[in-house]
This record gives sequence, C-alpha cells and structure tokens, in this order.
Amino acid sequence: MKQQATGADAFAPFQQALSEGWTQALASFQQSAAKGASAFDVGGSPLWQMPQMPQMPQMPGARMPDLPKIAIDPQKLQSIQQQYVAEATALWGQGFQAKPEGDKRFASDAWGSNPLAAFSAAVYLLNGRTMLSMAEAIDADEKTKARLRFAVEQWMAASSPSNSLAFNAEAQKKAIDSQGESIAKGIQNLLNDVKQGHLSMTDESAFEVGRNVATTEGAVVFENEFFQLLEYKPLTAKVYERPFLLVPPCINKFYILDLQPENSLIRYANEQGHRVFVVSWRNPDESLAQATWDDYIENAAIQAIHTVQDISGSKQINALGFCVGGTILSTALAVLAGRGEKPAASVTLLTTFLDFSDTGILDIFVDETMVAYREMQLGKGGLLPGGDLASTFSFLRPNDLVWNYVVGNYLKGETPPPFDLLYWNSDATNLPGPFYAWYLRNTYHENKLAKPNALTVCGQKVDLGKIDIPVYIYGSREDHIVPIGGAYASTQLLPGKKRFVMGASGHIAGVINPPAKKKRSHWIRDDGRFPKTQAEWLTGATEHPGSWWTDWAQWLKGHAGKQVAAPKGYGNGKVYKAIEPAPGRYVKARA
Repeated sequence: MKQQATGADAFAPFQQALSEGWTQALASFQQSAAKGASAFDVGGSPLWQMPQMPQMPQMPGARMPDLPKIAIDPQKLQSIQQQYVAEATALWGQGFQAKPEGDKRFASDAWGSNPLAAFSAAVYLLNGRTMLSMAEAIDADEKTKARLRFAVEQWMAASSPSNSLAFNAEAQKKAIDSQGESIAKGIQNLLNDVKQGHLSMTDESAFEVGRNVATTEGAVVFENEFFQLLEYKPLTAKVYERPFLLVPPCINKFYILDLQPENSLIRYANEQGHRVFVVSWRNPDESLAQATWDDYIENAAIQAIHTVQDISGSKQINALGFCVGGTILSTALAVLAGRGEKPAASVTLLTTFLDFSDTGILDIFVDETMVAYREMQLGKGGLLPGGDLASTFSFLRPNDLVWNYVVGNYLKGETPPPFDLLYWNSDATNLPGPFYAWYLRNTYHENKLAKPNALTVCGQKVDLGKIDIPVYIYGSREDHIVPIGGAYASTQLLPGKKRFVMGASGHIAGVINPPAKKKRSHWIRDDGRFPKTQAEWLTGATEHPGSWWTDWAQWLKGHAGKQVAAPKGYGNGKVYKAIEPAPGRYVKARA
C-alpha cells in the first residue's frame, strides 16, 4: 500500500497538469465557438469551428475547393476529456506497474518485464483511444470524418513506441541477448531494402516466377504490346467445348491465381475439365506511357476474347474477371454488345467494382483536386510507378503491412519468412498515366460506368445493361479494397440471371480459398431475390462451411457446353502456336 501511495504521489503533478490542460483547451474551444461567426448550433449546443488551414497553391487554371467545415460539440469534447482524465488518473496511480492490454504489439513478456516500456505503451494506447474518440465526435460530412479517422489511425500506427528502439522492449532484449548482432542485421536489412526500393515483407530470394510460383504447365499462344495470352495444358481427357478465359487485374501480376498447385484457381479450373486461357499483362515501361483505357479494352480484353474464340473455334466462351480485371472485362463485353456481338455465354466477377458508389476507405483519396492533379501530371503521358500503388494499399493496413516489418526487419534484425502471397504482393506493376487518369475520373470519382451511355469507349456508348448473360458475382465480407456492398452493387446493374456469393475474409484470402483447405465459409441466397443492398440480401442468405469454389464450379459447368476431346497441343496449329512456355516473360518484368 505504501508503495502504491508513493507511486500515485509521484504522478500527482502529471494529473494536475493534465486536468488544467484539458480545462484550458475546453475553455478555448467554447470561447472560439462563442466568437466565431461561422459557428452554428446543433440541438442548442454551440459548436467549435476549427481554424482554417492556409490555402494550398493552386494549379494553373484550377480553383481550389473550399476546405470542409469541421466542428465539435463542447459537450462531447467535455465527455471525452472526463473519460481521458479518469483513465489517465488510474494509469498514473498504477505508475510503472501499468500494463498495456489488448494490443498484440505489446503482448510479449519483454514488454511486461520492462516498466518504462510498458508504461509508455499504456500511455500511447490511452492517447490513441482518445484521439479516435475525438475524430468520431467531429461534426462534419462523412468523407471528412473518414479522412480524419484515417489520419489519426496513420498517426497512431507511426507513433507507436514499438517502432522505436528506445522503447521497444523486445528489440532491446534481443540486442542484449545477441550481443548487438540483431542491430547489425537490422542495419543490413535496411540497406538491402533501400537498394531494392521497397520494404521487405518476405524473403524474396526464396521465390522465382516459373520455378516455384506460377508453375502450372502451359504456353504463350499470342502476344502483343499489352499482354500475353497463356493457354494451359488440359488435365483431363475431355474438356468442355466452351473455353474459359481469366482476366486478372492489371495492377498486379496474374499469378495470384497460380501461386502453388494446391491453391491455384487456374489449376482448379483445369481439373474441372475447362480449357483455360489467362491474360498475362505486360508490366508497362515508357513505350506504353501513352496507353489509354480504350487501348486496354480494344487491344487487350477484346483481343483476348476474339483470340480465344479463334483458337478454340467456339462462338462463345466463358469469362472471369478479378478486381479491376472484372471492370475491364465488363467494359469490353458492353462495348461488344453495342457492336452486336455476344461472345460470352457467362461471366464471373470476383471482388469487382462496376458501381463505384461505395468504394470504402479508398474514397478518402479521391476528390476533384486529386483527380485534376493526376490528370495534369499523367493524363497526357507517363507512368504511375507500381511502388506508389503498393504503398497506398499497404498503408490501408499500416500495422500489419508496414510497421510490423519495420520493427521485425530493422529493430529486431529478423529476416521475414518465405511467404508466396507476400512475394506476389511485393511484385509491383506500373500503370500507364492516361489509363490511370481516365480510370480515376470516370469510375472512382464520377461513377460513369454505372450510368447507361454516360461513357464512350472504343467509339461505343457503354451500357452494362446490355450484358444480358448469366453472371456469377463474388464478394469478400472483410474486403477493404472492394467492400462487400460495392461488389454486391453489380447485381443491380446486370440484367442476366445472377448468382451472388459472399465469402469470408478479405480481398485476396477470400478469393484464394481452395476446397481442400476446408477453411472459412460462404453465404448463398437460394430464393433468387436481389434486394437493393447487400445487408438486405444477407438476411435471407444461408452460411455454408468451406470454400465457394465448389459452388462456382458447379455453376460454371452448366454454361460450359458438351465435352469434347482435349486438344493435344497449344493454340490451333495454324495461326496460333506456342511462343514460349508459361508463365511467359511479361510476368517476369519487374517494376
């Protein structure tokens, strides 16, 4: 008891300063609200108007938008203050006996046995909770609130005491136990990452495309400046007469669909008796710096569809698009429909946006200023470096995909273990500037793809309502790139017979979920109804254990036609012949 009293007395000055600081801040907020001409009332309570930031320099000919109005109800602020003071008082009372709880970054014994490190972590967690509470209490439009929340989360992730050798108890213990060897290795890891130009998430030396990832047997049967078309060797004596074309996202390499034999969607489709073709996008260099969205539709997606038709001799194919690959494929099918062509018997869309009304966290990055800047920067030509996109996606989950590796690689001197998915994640892809600028404005910003005839692509008005074919739509429940509501929204645009399936997990793990693993669940609604929102759809859906792949395979089989003898070679032996073995050379080009 005496020790506890002494500890509390030692922290008394901090308590007093804290209370006085909050009181002064609250008085200042209330005073600002009383004086500010732009302050307004909500429910009779005055709101504090945050001071305006200095104006940003304008782009030539562009008008900078007004900064959003941000206010906070003093009653909410006072409640947050009181909660903070109460928790801080309890924390000061514990002194160096305080333990950080509920965060895996501080869960090891090393943190618990180091009083200063444990106390710093506990204070950090308290401050972080309070900052988030303040962000949630802000009175502003939803986009502004989301931006504030994101900024606070980024600040919290970056300022964690675990990111500093001065406070990271685990790193300190490892340095002592290894007699400084971990620090030397950490410095070497840092130098290696600087040399390679990105943060290591895995031991990249353990993998090589074509050797131990992307190994399903096949050949390149067509190529142009935008893509190579891969045909895979049949694994069954007979194949379905309608070939199957996969269009992956062009912002990543295709081999996420072919990491290992046991989790390869490409191989799985082969095993089901389909004649499988895959688009392998070229990693753009300066020769493609002028390439446009129209180029990717006409010279890639439509070219791939027609080439598969020519090789197979089939009037119709089955097609699958993944992520932006699904957006590209759907645009191509709409253009072809406008030309009177109906080349697909069915289409599968995996975590794909067609309606960009609900883009989740990515919406915070997109507004007129940002889009106009990118158009000025890249709209007439140039390349968006693959590393820029990779960094953006990583910082959507900063603790897991950024700071976790900073701590492990540099502070602890650890080499991250081999992991094929993270190797693929680090294998970035550039994008042509005009393509990217068009995509930003017309989809994420103005959502024109969802509006009939609002866009002209390849000389054709685009109306997704003309894609009147059966469609299988998959969305992942925890997807932070294509939120489940965004994936579901396609059901409201496409007129054909639809099947929507929701899988557990995120953008990649939800899709790459082979049946043999017997992991996760998926949800299906069998009454054929597609209400306006995914939340309404879910009320009538049933959970099924395991992978969605088996349900999809059964569905695709119904659109594949009769079975015929499997081809004995690649291409058709005439115009289209094997150029080189799969996975081809395009996929091996690094950004």
